[in-house]
Amino acid sequence: MGFYYRKSLNFGPFRVNLGKSGLGYSLGGRGFRVGRTSRARSYTAFSLPGTGLGYRKSAAGCLVLLAALPTGWFAARWLLV
Repeated sequence: MGFYYRKSLNFGPFRVNLGKSGLGYSLGGRGFRVGRTSRARSYTAFSLPGTGLGYRKSAAGCLVLLAALPTGWFAARWLLV
């Protein structure tokens, strides 16, 4: 098992992740998040808050799911393109 380091900075629904591989970012709230890793991979993540259970899908699925978000969140599309 390898060691890793990660530090997150939260700015409302926007999160910046600092790690050994670089800088990543995401947008979302409890239970749903879309973002880009430090290695430039897009992802969508769903979770059940408080349970530790969740699901994360990498790559193309992210942009498709943005259409289902509330209208104010369409700015996230520019982050993931």
